[in-house]
Amino acid sequence: MNTAQPSFGYKQKISLKGRVKRYFLTLLRITDKPVVKVYRSFGNDKCLTIYGHVFRQSPLPRQHYRDIDFINLLAVVRLFLVRPYPHTLIRLQVENQTVQVTADADGCFQVDMPLPAPLPPGWHPVRAQLISQTLTPETVLAEGEGQVLIPHPSRFICISDIDDTFLISHSATIAKRLLVLLTENAHSRMPFDGVVAHYKLLAEANSGPHASNPFFYVSSSEWNLYDYILEFSRKNGLPNGVYRLSQLKRLSQVLKTGKGKHHTKFDRIAQILNTYPDRQFILLGDDSQQDPIIYESVVQEYPHQIRCVYIRQIQAKNKARTMELMARIEAKGVASCYFAHSADARQHSLDTGLVAT
Repeated sequence: MNTAQPSFGYKQKISLKGRVKRYFLTLLRITDKPVVKVYRSFGNDKCLTIYGHVFRQSPLPRQHYRDIDFINLLAVVRLFLVRPYPHTLIRLQVENQTVQVTADADGCFQVDMPLPAPLPPGWHPVRAQLISQTLTPETVLAEGEGQVLIPHPSRFICISDIDDTFLISHSATIAKRLLVLLTENAHSRMPFDGVVAHYKLLAEANSGPHASNPFFYVSSSEWNLYDYILEFSRKNGLPNGVYRLSQLKRLSQVLKTGKGKHHTKFDRIAQILNTYPDRQFILLGDDSQQDPIIYESVVQEYPHQIRCVYIRQIQAKNKARTMELMARIEAKGVASCYFAHSADARQHSLDTGLVAT
């Protein structure tokens, strides 16, 4: 029997300072109530990997997308005005399975939920409760929902970077990256020409009826930008997928946005490959930062699981180094394509028989 009592209607006296703070938070559409956020997660027939964050303070979802520089600036700044809720207890439920996990010092949680029986392929709802550890009887401080993916037994799985792979970001130049991030929004920013058509081709190719080749989006962009990236992907018709982003940042770290620790990207990719050891993978990235190095390392470690590596040419100065890395990838028996235009990558997918029309 669940004895948890919701406390959403709980009232308390607020000081003048607190009222002023709440006034400005309201103007910025930031809530100071506890929030538990479950990101799109993934699993196989034995276990689910579910992850998210718990916040004391966090931005409310953006509702309108007026392309005004100042409005866009405030909208992005809000994403970094977060206060994690550390060391909290979260209860997660999928189907009839329930598990509890404690958030870390950054309010981040990740848990592996064993499955007594396989779930059917597709997206499954995840329900989350933030449980008070001080109030009795047991009190629910916040509730949230997410999704977890069990991939269909399709031909392959795609793992894609985000910035400068399908989203024009100028990641190699911090000033340009910040200018675009702070003055544009998820509706006004643009994907590379032809990239959506290529991704849709990969998602739909040889996948069978009512199924698709799943996409995982693994990036050095921080979790602050999760909803931003999700809305951009939805608006532009990119394949639905699972997102694995980088450590949450605070407002004082905005200048370091997109500069996550790249070695952790290898670890996140390896986790996906280890979850599906019998599946083939396509890796998609660009040469603006570390993707060629990371993907070459992945191929060295998992040569029999990688089917093809696609690298978009962004930085001319990195061409020689990238071509050398692509040669190493080819030497392991893995196909590769180093391209400047998505139409060339799409044609490669067709010409090599990776996909069929």
